[in-house]
Amino acid sequence: METMTAAPAGAATSRDRFRQITVLVGAVVAIVGAMLGSGAFGGQPVAEAADGALSATATPVAPDSPAFAIWSVIYTGLAVFAVVQALPRYAADARLRAVAWWVLATMLLNAVWIGVVQAGSVGASVVVIVALLVVLAAVYVRLVRLERTAPLPSVVTDVTMGLYTGWVSVATLANTAAFLAVSEVGDLGLGATGWSVVLVALAALLAAAYGVYGRRRPTVVVPVGLAMAWGLLWIGIGRTSGELVDETVATAAFVAAAVALVATLAATLTARRP
Repeated sequence: METMTAAPAGAATSRDRFRQITVLVGAVVAIVGAMLGSGAFGGQPVAEAADGALSATATPVAPDSPAFAIWSVIYTGLAVFAVVQALPRYAADARLRAVAWWVLATMLLNAVWIGVVQAGSVGASVVVIVALLVVLAAVYVRLVRLERTAPLPSVVTDVTMGLYTGWVSVATLANTAAFLAVSEVGDLGLGATGWSVVLVALAALLAAAYGVYGRRRPTVVVPVGLAMAWGLLWIGIGRTSGELVDETVATAAFVAAAVALVATLAATLTARRP
């Protein structure tokens, strides 16, 4: 993989200051809107929206409820990112110049996703979450390829976006499964258990791919693995008890969680340093 060298920061420009203010204000709007829409301060929780299509027992690949606590960590990281990128000393930071607008786009897309779910459109939610994952992947590529700049913004950005990307990767599979269930497409020959095993296996393969590509940036790729392992672990736990027990899916999810964590860690440990 070819690493891009960040261009010299130079002096801050009016465009830099406009970006800083816009991202900060946009982040506040997006995070507050997402929290309000998700029922954090009252109202209908996402799990109850769309007739419960995205609840913890909607499909065999739905993570159990405690898994969603990771959003608190992600939102906190995004809030810290918004503040850090707005500090005058980082106005001309080359890495922030390359990703800040993209990060804001992910926050706005997440708020839109919550909105369409609350409106009851599971199909539209798949379109939005796929778009969100594509933008997160674009950020991931940039963070991996660009050299790190100042320590604080680099670490905050890497860790936050790594967790965000890993979690949304698992959530996208769960969201897609929920749409297929709502659409009543049937089990397409494999049955619900078979397709669930396929989906968690795909998640493990995706984690391995993240690890291979981002092996020289452990501050990005390790959080990806942690978040994916977290989501897969709670899929497994959710299938061991409650309304939707499935020992086969639980075992597959536990194995996939281990693969997601080990693959990303191993990739960074075995990468040859320049």
